[in-house]
Amino acid sequence: MIDDRAPRGIDVDKPNAARVYDFLIGGKLNYAIDREFAERILQVRPEARELALLNRRWLRRAVRFGASQGIRQFLDIGSGMPTVGHVHEVAQAIAADSRVVYVDNEPIAVAHSEIVLEGNDNAAMVQADAELPDGVLEHPTTQRLLDFTEPVMLIMAAFIHFVPDSRNPAGLIAAYRDALAPGSYLALSSGTFEGQGEEVRRAAELYQKSVTDVFARSREELRALVAGFEVLPPGIVFTPEWRPDDPADVGERPELASQLALVARKS
Repeated sequence: MIDDRAPRGIDVDKPNAARVYDFLIGGKLNYAIDREFAERILQVRPEARELALLNRRWLRRAVRFGASQGIRQFLDIGSGMPTVGHVHEVAQAIAADSRVVYVDNEPIAVAHSEIVLEGNDNAAMVQADAELPDGVLEHPTTQRLLDFTEPVMLIMAAFIHFVPDSRNPAGLIAAYRDALAPGSYLALSSGTFEGQGEEVRRAAELYQKSVTDVFARSREELRALVAGFEVLPPGIVFTPEWRPDDPADVGERPELASQLALVARKS
């Protein structure tokens, strides 16, 4: 774990969603306040660590799929902490010339990403508010690494459920979509209450009271958010159901993943 004496400008008076997620997937870029909150989540949902890992595994499969379709550019919105098997590692293992731009506004994620990516000319972190697409798309680093006249895979993994309807998530996704060339892809996952028990709602309430609001959405709500993209088979499904490496990986109750996922294409 990192030293709990936070550098100036980093708020450790309350837990941070990116750092809590980092703790749940076994990372070390978190503070005591994040770990304490994660333990509260684990009391409500003992499976929380595995659920976070299911989302991470889905992301890796989605990136591999994009690379298999010839995608060599990736824009990861709300990327969080860089961990083993992050987007650039997966993509560049398939094609060394793959270019990746990560976007986050969490100072620890940004600072550590810069260290991890040092010496990697084809991957970089942009510190920006992902809900302001122009600032992301027009950032010099984004412009340097990504050519928007060519297809890009836009990634929104466990991001959009932090954007309430009042902040127009459909418009946000559309703004990024409109910047993409035909043949681009969107990989998106989101928390849902579909098929979930009361413990999921209690965990969401903990986030709303302590970290940030969570806006779980149904399949139909997600389908509406990604208008203008063609959702690819197998459709909008729970994360372990999306093109598993092995059918056995799905398990008997994939809905326990608590997150829906999709990959869609811009024609």
